[in-house]
Amino acid sequence: MHVSRPPRFRLGLVALLQTGQVLATLRLPALNADVIDDGVLAGDGHRIAELGLVMWAVTCVQVLCAGCAACLSASVALTWGRELRQAVFSRILALPAHEVSRIGRAGLVTRSTQDVQQIQQLALNALTVIVVAPLTAVGGIVMALRQDAVLGLVLSVVLPTLTVALWLVLRRTLPLSAAVQRRLDRVNQVMRERLAGLRTIRSFDRDSHEEARFRTADRAMLRSGLALGRAQALVMPASTVVIELSSVAVLWFGGVRVAAGEVRMGTVVAFLHYLSLMLQAVMMAMGVFLQASRAGASVGRVREVLRTRATLDLPRQSEVRPLRRAGVALHSVDFRHPGARSAALHAVSLTVAPGETVVLTGPVGSGKTTLLHLVARLGDPDGGRVTVGGRDVRALDRDTLAAAVGLVTQRPYLFSGTVADHLRRGAPDADDRALWRALELAQARDFVEATGHGLDTPVSAGGANLSGGQRQRLAIAQLLLKRPPVCLLDEPFSALDAGTTARLRAALDVGTRGAARLVVSQHLATLRAADRVVVLDRGRVVGQGPHADLLAANTAYRQLVLARGGRTEAS
Repeated sequence: MHVSRPPRFRLGLVALLQTGQVLATLRLPALNADVIDDGVLAGDGHRIAELGLVMWAVTCVQVLCAGCAACLSASVALTWGRELRQAVFSRILALPAHEVSRIGRAGLVTRSTQDVQQIQQLALNALTVIVVAPLTAVGGIVMALRQDAVLGLVLSVVLPTLTVALWLVLRRTLPLSAAVQRRLDRVNQVMRERLAGLRTIRSFDRDSHEEARFRTADRAMLRSGLALGRAQALVMPASTVVIELSSVAVLWFGGVRVAAGEVRMGTVVAFLHYLSLMLQAVMMAMGVFLQASRAGASVGRVREVLRTRATLDLPRQSEVRPLRRAGVALHSVDFRHPGARSAALHAVSLTVAPGETVVLTGPVGSGKTTLLHLVARLGDPDGGRVTVGGRDVRALDRDTLAAAVGLVTQRPYLFSGTVADHLRRGAPDADDRALWRALELAQARDFVEATGHGLDTPVSAGGANLSGGQRQRLAIAQLLLKRPPVCLLDEPFSALDAGTTARLRAALDVGTRGAARLVVSQHLATLRAADRVVVLDRGRVVGQGPHADLLAANTAYRQLVLARGGRTEAS
């Protein structure tokens, strides 16, 4: 997703309103000086009332411009922040698995939430002072020198001193801000691992070890945060000292010149106001720079995500014609996982006709799951091509391919909601009768009815409140409801008993009749029932054919079958 720039018209309007705000602000001290010199000291009440009305009108203009500028700045910054957050989220969804592992899931969560929030807040504050601070500083200097050029000598000392002091603090905070973000990533990573691996941790009694890991990460973040806090804490004392000393200097020199009759009292008061405005402007600018030092690390981290190449390039002119009956074909497909020493698939050629069931089998790591993922276009081959319905999957529209291919993984992930919500992800318009029919075919109706909530049975994130077998059956029910022309099943019965598997396999034959079925399985009954078995070994096809023929003629397949003879599945 592209992040558009804020509209120039709105930015120009913000600048115009802020300019009006600054001009009104700079006019008030001069009017105040006239009130003191021409009204109070001269005892002219009429002049005081006249200038007071002018000051009231200027103040109204200042408040109106400031309020409108603040509202418009907030609207621009928040809208842009929303687009940035959506762009980061969309890019994360498209990242390849190796990039997700490289950056880290905890880091991606932090980048899409806290880092984007830091950048958005920086944009808001920058828009607030982008015109106000420099215009106030320059205008304050001009107006102060117009009041009295001799007192202006104080500015030549005060402004450089304050700027240098704040810049030294800024240089110190830059590396510390980046360190804090890295420590935060580490804390998030440890916490995520703790929650994801809760059962493993408790089964091996590693609670104390995990607590020690968290304490280590938390203390490292504390040290970095304290170092950053100490550096930033110097800002207020340093600026306060400079501001107070400059005020004393103006009052002392101004008092001497008032006593000598060289300047009027109102001039000294106005000069103090202008000095205060200038120093406030410098403080505002440095405050944004300090925040930029913290957000600088966030900008780099978000840019890294946005510039990371997505796994799949979408076709410029994709085919959107729906696929109602389609076979699958792989033509000399090669694929290597990024960073792997050897290829996962070597010159694999395979066809699955509509209505045919082909089972992939082979040792662990032979490329079975990788092959399914290429058909579902969770990755693109390095060589060769994959076609569905005779069309290259890289030329198909994403929605068209998603509608044509149904994938059931060995460990399906269920989103939070209800059973009905989960089933309707594949068929949004399905009625309750169709949902119950799909559950019945998937051998899931009994446990759904047993909850007492029926289709409204709650499902927690990841299906944590369900067993592995229940999650598999709900995933298969979703596939049966969707009825895609191509069905991909990766060890779909691994968490089921033999009896349930036999009934479910028969139901799948009925519910997916006419579809091209590509199944990864090691179960002997599934292998025997297949129209064709394809044997993979180290990414190569080393045999294919009916179960009986392979058992008689293929040594690799015979060894696999004999190795699993002790845990056969009822046919």
